[in-house]
Amino acid sequence: MKKSKLSIVLATFNEEDNIAPCLESIKDIADEIVIVDGSSSDKTVPIALSYGARVIKRENYPNFHINKKYAIDHAHGEWVLQLDADERVSIKLAQEIAQVMRMTPGELEVHQQNLRGRELLLRHQHLIEERDGKIGDTQGEYTAFFFPRRNFFLGKYMKYGGTYPDGVIRLFRNGKANLPAKDVHEQMWVKGRVGWLRNDLLHLDSPTFARYIARNSRYIDLIAKELKKEKTGKSPITFLNYFLVKPLHWFLLTQIRHKGILDGFQGIVFSFFSALRFPRAYWRYLND
Repeated sequence: MKKSKLSIVLATFNEEDNIAPCLESIKDIADEIVIVDGSSSDKTVPIALSYGARVIKRENYPNFHINKKYAIDHAHGEWVLQLDADERVSIKLAQEIAQVMRMTPGELEVHQQNLRGRELLLRHQHLIEERDGKIGDTQGEYTAFFFPRRNFFLGKYMKYGGTYPDGVIRLFRNGKANLPAKDVHEQMWVKGRVGWLRNDLLHLDSPTFARYIARNSRYIDLIAKELKKEKTGKSPITFLNYFLVKPLHWFLLTQIRHKGILDGFQGIVFSFFSALRFPRAYWRYLND
Protein backbone atom coordinates (compact mmCIF):
# COMPACT_ATOMS: atom_id res chain seq x y z
CA MET A 1 0.00 0.00 0.00
CA LYS A 2 1.28 3.45 -0.91
CA LYS A 3 2.17 5.46 2.16
CA SER A 4 0.26 8.62 2.97
CA LYS A 5 2.19 11.47 4.48
CA LEU A 6 0.78 11.75 8.01
CA SER A 7 -1.16 9.17 10.02
CA ILE A 8 -3.05 10.31 13.11
CA VAL A 9 -3.43 7.44 15.58
CA LEU A 10 -5.51 7.19 18.75
CA ALA A 11 -6.73 4.60 21.23
CA THR A 12 -10.20 5.35 22.58
CA PHE A 13 -12.80 4.12 25.03
CA ASN A 14 -16.08 5.99 25.56
CA GLU A 15 -14.74 9.34 24.40
CA GLU A 16 -17.86 10.75 22.69
CA ASP A 17 -17.37 14.12 24.43
CA ASN A 18 -13.75 14.45 23.32
CA ILE A 19 -13.23 12.69 20.02
CA ALA A 20 -14.88 15.27 17.71
CA PRO A 21 -12.91 18.30 19.01
CA CYS A 22 -9.71 16.25 18.87
CA LEU A 23 -10.23 15.14 15.27
CA GLU A 24 -11.45 18.59 14.28
CA SER A 25 -8.10 20.00 15.42
CA ILE A 26 -6.09 17.75 13.05
CA LYS A 27 -8.40 17.23 10.08
CA ASP A 28 -6.49 19.67 7.89
CA ILE A 29 -3.12 17.92 8.31
CA ALA A 30 -4.24 14.27 8.44
CA ASP A 31 -3.81 11.98 5.46
CA GLU A 32 -5.07 9.03 7.50
CA ILE A 33 -6.79 8.60 10.87
CA VAL A 34 -6.43 5.25 12.63
CA ILE A 35 -8.44 4.66 15.82
CA VAL A 36 -8.23 1.53 17.95
CA ASP A 37 -11.38 1.54 20.05
CA GLY A 38 -11.70 -0.56 23.19
CA SER A 39 -15.32 -1.57 22.51
CA SER A 40 -16.91 1.76 23.44
CA SER A 41 -20.58 1.70 24.42
CA ASP A 42 -21.21 5.36 23.54
CA LYS A 43 -21.04 7.30 20.25
CA THR A 44 -17.24 7.36 19.97
CA VAL A 45 -17.09 5.08 16.94
CA PRO A 46 -19.86 6.74 14.85
CA ILE A 47 -18.28 10.15 15.47
CA ALA A 48 -14.84 8.85 14.49
CA LEU A 49 -16.25 7.31 11.31
CA SER A 50 -17.84 10.65 10.39
CA TYR A 51 -14.30 12.08 10.22
CA GLY A 52 -13.20 9.34 7.86
CA ALA A 53 -11.29 7.38 10.49
CA ARG A 54 -10.41 3.72 10.06
CA VAL A 55 -11.69 2.16 13.29
CA ILE A 56 -10.36 -1.11 14.69
CA LYS A 57 -12.36 -2.55 17.59
CA ARG A 58 -10.55 -4.45 20.34
CA GLU A 59 -10.74 -5.24 24.04
CA ASN A 60 -10.24 -2.29 26.40
CA TYR A 61 -7.05 -3.36 28.18
CA PRO A 62 -6.23 -1.87 31.62
CA ASN A 63 -2.84 -0.84 30.21
CA PHE A 64 -4.04 1.63 27.56
CA HIS A 65 -0.60 1.60 25.91
CA ILE A 66 -1.45 -1.79 24.40
CA ASN A 67 -4.11 -0.30 22.12
CA LYS A 68 -1.97 2.78 21.45
CA LYS A 69 0.79 0.51 20.20
CA TYR A 70 -1.70 -1.43 18.08
CA ALA A 71 -2.86 1.81 16.46
CA ILE A 72 0.75 2.83 15.72
CA ASP A 73 1.44 -0.60 14.20
CA HIS A 74 -1.47 -0.11 11.78
CA ALA A 75 -0.45 3.33 10.52
CA HIS A 76 0.59 3.61 6.87
CA GLY A 77 1.93 7.15 6.85
CA GLU A 78 5.56 8.19 6.51
CA TRP A 79 5.02 10.17 9.72
CA VAL A 80 2.82 9.29 12.69
CA LEU A 81 1.12 11.69 15.11
CA GLN A 82 -0.10 9.86 18.21
CA LEU A 83 -2.78 11.63 20.25
CA ASP A 84 -5.17 11.05 23.12
CA ALA A 85 -8.82 11.97 22.64
CA ASP A 86 -8.62 14.71 25.29
CA GLU A 87 -5.76 16.46 23.48
CA ARG A 88 -6.10 19.33 21.02
CA VAL A 89 -3.68 20.48 18.33
CA SER A 90 -3.72 24.27 18.01
CA ILE A 91 -3.51 25.96 14.61
CA LYS A 92 0.09 27.02 15.33
CA LEU A 93 1.07 23.51 16.40
CA ALA A 94 -0.57 22.00 13.30
CA GLN A 95 1.40 24.43 11.13
CA GLU A 96 4.63 23.55 12.91
CA ILE A 97 3.99 19.82 12.48
CA ALA A 98 3.49 20.30 8.74
CA GLN A 99 6.66 22.40 8.53
CA VAL A 100 8.82 19.96 10.50
CA MET A 101 7.82 17.05 8.26
CA ARG A 102 9.09 19.00 5.24
CA MET A 103 12.37 20.19 6.78
CA THR A 104 15.79 19.00 5.66
CA PRO A 105 18.24 17.72 8.30
CA GLY A 106 19.97 21.11 8.29
CA GLU A 107 16.70 22.98 8.73
CA LEU A 108 15.72 20.69 11.59
CA GLU A 109 19.02 21.44 13.32
CA VAL A 110 18.34 25.18 13.06
CA HIS A 111 14.79 24.63 14.32
CA GLN A 112 16.13 22.83 17.40
CA GLN A 113 18.74 25.47 18.17
CA ASN A 114 16.14 28.24 18.02
CA LEU A 115 13.50 26.67 20.26
CA ARG A 116 11.70 29.04 22.59
CA GLY A 117 12.57 28.03 26.16
CA ARG A 118 15.16 25.55 24.86
CA GLU A 119 16.99 25.26 28.20
CA LEU A 120 13.77 24.41 30.06
CA LEU A 121 12.80 21.81 27.46
CA LEU A 122 16.21 20.11 27.51
CA ARG A 123 16.32 20.17 31.30
CA HIS A 124 12.90 18.52 31.37
CA GLN A 125 14.08 15.87 28.90
CA HIS A 126 17.12 15.20 31.09
CA LEU A 127 14.82 14.57 34.08
CA ILE A 128 12.71 12.17 32.01
CA GLU A 129 15.83 10.27 30.95
CA GLU A 130 17.10 10.12 34.53
CA ARG A 131 13.83 8.41 35.44
CA ASP A 132 13.26 6.24 32.35
CA GLY A 133 16.68 5.84 30.72
CA LYS A 134 18.21 7.36 27.60
CA ILE A 135 15.75 8.09 24.80
CA GLY A 136 16.97 7.86 21.22
CA ASP A 137 20.46 8.52 19.86
CA THR A 138 22.81 11.47 20.24
CA GLN A 139 23.77 11.56 16.55
CA GLY A 140 22.05 11.12 13.20
CA GLU A 141 18.76 12.45 11.90
CA TYR A 142 15.83 13.62 14.00
CA THR A 143 13.15 10.94 13.87
CA ALA A 144 10.89 11.78 16.82
CA PHE A 145 9.73 14.89 18.63
CA PHE A 146 8.58 15.78 22.10
CA PHE A 147 5.65 18.18 22.37
CA PRO A 148 5.46 20.55 25.36
CA ARG A 149 2.02 19.82 26.82
CA ARG A 150 -0.13 22.26 28.78
CA ASN A 151 -2.58 20.56 31.13
CA PHE A 152 -6.07 21.93 31.87
CA PHE A 153 -7.15 21.39 35.46
CA LEU A 154 -10.39 22.70 37.02
CA GLY A 155 -10.79 25.60 34.62
CA LYS A 156 -7.15 26.61 34.26
CA TYR A 157 -4.11 25.70 32.18
CA MET A 158 -1.40 24.81 34.68
CA LYS A 159 2.08 26.33 34.49
CA TYR A 160 3.85 25.31 37.71
CA GLY A 161 4.07 22.38 40.12
CA GLY A 162 6.03 20.29 37.63
CA THR A 163 3.06 20.21 35.24
CA TYR A 164 4.86 22.03 32.41
CA PRO A 165 6.36 21.36 29.89
CA ASP A 166 5.18 17.76 30.54
CA GLY A 167 7.04 16.55 27.46
CA VAL A 168 5.43 13.72 25.48
CA ILE A 169 6.73 12.12 22.27
CA ARG A 170 3.93 12.50 19.75
CA LEU A 171 5.36 12.97 16.25
CA PHE A 172 7.77 10.45 14.70
CA ARG A 173 8.78 8.77 11.48
CA ASN A 174 6.90 5.52 10.97
CA GLY A 175 8.99 2.60 12.17
CA LYS A 176 11.42 4.80 14.12
CA ALA A 177 9.47 4.91 17.41
CA ASN A 178 6.91 2.83 19.27
CA LEU A 179 5.59 1.91 22.70
CA PRO A 180 6.87 -1.21 24.46
CA ALA A 181 3.36 -1.44 26.04
CA LYS A 182 4.72 -2.97 29.23
CA ASP A 183 3.55 -0.42 31.82
CA VAL A 184 1.82 2.94 32.12
CA HIS A 185 4.97 4.91 32.95
CA GLU A 186 7.01 3.91 29.93
CA GLN A 187 8.52 6.19 27.32
CA MET A 188 8.62 5.38 23.63
CA TRP A 189 11.70 3.67 22.28
CA VAL A 190 13.20 5.75 19.51
CA LYS A 191 15.71 4.91 16.79
CA GLY A 192 17.31 8.23 15.90
CA ARG A 193 17.56 11.63 17.56
CA VAL A 194 14.73 13.16 19.57
CA GLY A 195 13.89 16.83 19.23
CA TRP A 196 11.18 19.21 20.42
CA LEU A 197 8.42 21.25 18.85
CA ARG A 198 7.88 24.85 19.96
CA ASN A 199 4.11 25.03 20.27
CA ASP A 200 2.09 23.50 23.09
CA LEU A 201 -0.18 20.49 22.83
CA LEU A 202 -3.34 21.28 24.81
CA HIS A 203 -4.45 18.56 27.23
CA LEU A 204 -8.00 18.83 28.58
CA ASP A 205 -7.60 15.90 30.93
CA SER A 206 -9.44 17.27 33.99
CA PRO A 207 -12.01 19.95 33.15
CA THR A 208 -14.07 18.79 36.16
CA PHE A 209 -13.09 17.37 39.52
CA ALA A 210 -15.26 14.29 38.94
CA ARG A 211 -13.35 13.45 35.74
CA TYR A 212 -10.04 13.99 37.52
CA ILE A 213 -11.00 11.63 40.36
CA ALA A 214 -12.21 8.95 37.92
CA ARG A 215 -9.00 9.11 35.86
CA ASN A 216 -6.87 9.29 38.98
CA SER A 217 -8.55 6.18 40.39
CA ARG A 218 -7.77 4.16 37.25
CA TYR A 219 -4.17 5.35 37.40
CA ILE A 220 -3.92 4.30 41.06
CA ASP A 221 -5.21 0.83 40.15
CA LEU A 222 -2.32 0.48 37.69
CA ILE A 223 0.20 1.61 40.31
CA ALA A 224 -1.21 -0.93 42.77
CA LYS A 225 -0.81 -3.69 40.19
CA GLU A 226 2.80 -2.65 39.63
CA LEU A 227 3.44 -2.76 43.39
CA LYS A 228 2.10 -6.32 43.39
CA LYS A 229 4.18 -7.25 40.35
CA GLU A 230 7.32 -5.86 41.99
CA LYS A 231 6.45 -7.67 45.26
CA THR A 232 6.75 -4.48 47.28
CA GLY A 233 7.23 -5.10 50.99
CA LYS A 234 4.45 -4.87 53.55
CA SER A 235 6.51 -3.96 56.60
CA PRO A 236 5.69 -1.06 58.98
CA ILE A 237 8.60 0.89 57.48
CA THR A 238 7.25 0.49 53.94
CA PHE A 239 3.78 1.43 55.19
CA LEU A 240 5.17 4.61 56.75
CA ASN A 241 7.08 5.39 53.57
CA TYR A 242 3.97 5.20 51.38
CA PHE A 243 1.58 6.82 53.85
CA LEU A 244 3.75 9.67 55.10
CA VAL A 245 7.22 10.12 53.58
CA LYS A 246 6.40 9.83 49.87
CA PRO A 247 3.21 11.96 49.88
CA LEU A 248 4.71 14.67 52.09
CA HIS A 249 7.87 14.82 49.98
CA TRP A 250 5.86 15.03 46.76
CA PHE A 251 3.54 17.75 48.06
CA LEU A 252 6.40 19.94 49.29
CA LEU A 253 8.43 19.27 46.13
CA THR A 254 5.64 20.35 43.78
CA GLN A 255 4.44 23.26 45.92
CA ILE A 256 7.79 24.79 46.89
CA ARG A 257 10.56 23.68 44.55
CA HIS A 258 8.33 23.59 41.47
CA LYS A 259 6.28 26.62 42.63
CA GLY A 260 2.92 24.88 42.37
CA ILE A 261 1.44 27.40 44.79
CA LEU A 262 1.71 30.03 42.01
CA ASP A 263 -1.08 28.18 40.17
CA GLY A 264 -3.34 29.15 43.06
CA PHE A 265 -6.16 26.93 44.29
CA GLN A 266 -5.79 24.55 41.35
CA GLY A 267 -2.08 24.13 42.04
CA ILE A 268 -2.64 23.23 45.69
CA VAL A 269 -5.45 20.78 44.89
CA PHE A 270 -3.43 19.15 42.12
CA SER A 271 -0.37 18.66 44.36
CA PHE A 272 -2.46 17.33 47.24
CA PHE A 273 -4.34 14.70 45.26
CA SER A 274 -1.23 13.83 43.26
CA ALA A 275 0.57 13.15 46.56
CA LEU A 276 -2.34 10.96 47.72
CA ARG A 277 -1.65 8.47 44.94
CA PHE A 278 1.08 6.88 47.09
CA PRO A 279 -1.04 5.89 50.12
CA ARG A 280 -4.10 5.11 47.99
CA ALA A 281 -2.16 2.78 45.69
CA TYR A 282 -0.39 1.10 48.59
CA TRP A 283 -3.68 0.58 50.45
CA ARG A 284 -5.25 -1.07 47.42
CA TYR A 285 -2.16 -3.23 47.09
CA LEU A 286 -2.45 -4.32 50.73
CA ASN A 287 -6.12 -5.20 50.31
CA ASP A 288 -5.78 -7.04 47.00
